[in-house]
Amino acid sequence: MIRLHSSYQDAGSPSARPAPPSAALILIAEDEPQIARILAGYLERDGYRTVFAHDGREALEQHLAQKPDLMLLDVQMPQYDGWHVLAEVRRRGETPVIMLTARDQDADKLAALRVGADDYIVKPFNPAEVVARVAAVLRRARMGQVETSRAPLRCGPIEIDQETYVASVLRHGAAVPLALTLTEFRLLAHLARTPRRVCSRLELLESCMPESNSLERTVDSHVSKLRKKLEEAGLPNMPASLRGVGYRLESEQPCA
Repeated sequence: MIRLHSSYQDAGSPSARPAPPSAALILIAEDEPQIARILAGYLERDGYRTVFAHDGREALEQHLAQKPDLMLLDVQMPQYDGWHVLAEVRRRGETPVIMLTARDQDADKLAALRVGADDYIVKPFNPAEVVARVAAVLRRARMGQVETSRAPLRCGPIEIDQETYVASVLRHGAAVPLALTLTEFRLLAHLARTPRRVCSRLELLESCMPESNSLERTVDSHVSKLRKKLEEAGLPNMPASLRGVGYRLESEQPCA
């Protein structure tokens, strides 16, 4: 059964101009095609790009492949339900997620927020309100990025000052600076933001060497040099490699 606000059930998709490549990409994970189509129409009218997933498995695949700026996630989907998808997305990182569900109990809303949802919209809904919520969540996410992008990072004994571009290792109560190149510093900082998540070589290349035309195997060389410097500072086997996938920082001590 299609569950939209009554005034929008027969509205169809509003006309929209193609969004520029720089526009935010919204992944719509919804198994009811009419709801997905109408949401896409309203989002595209407001300048967003959209991509679809019709079940939970496809949602996770698209999330990994497309790296959307935000996910609209239906709770009741085939393959994997929305709770499973949300948990996996949170394990991977901090992509903003707005849950779409017919369940309107406060307990369900609290559960969604505790698992890591950024917002919770109950069906039937007004698609225009969904677009407004998307804009608000993206705005909060960007403000959070601005506030935290320069905040110091700590991972076990490693301290990373993103304002001065200095990384140090704490030894015997003293901070010992690491002699890192700019690329090595970027790699370390990127890995430290989500130290237990495996980052692919392509992700590291695009995030840490955006001005470079290097190949993915160049990442291996930079990581090898970074690992040697960390080992000399008393931190062996960091970053750790996962054959055929990529790297994660890992630490015997919890990162904060």
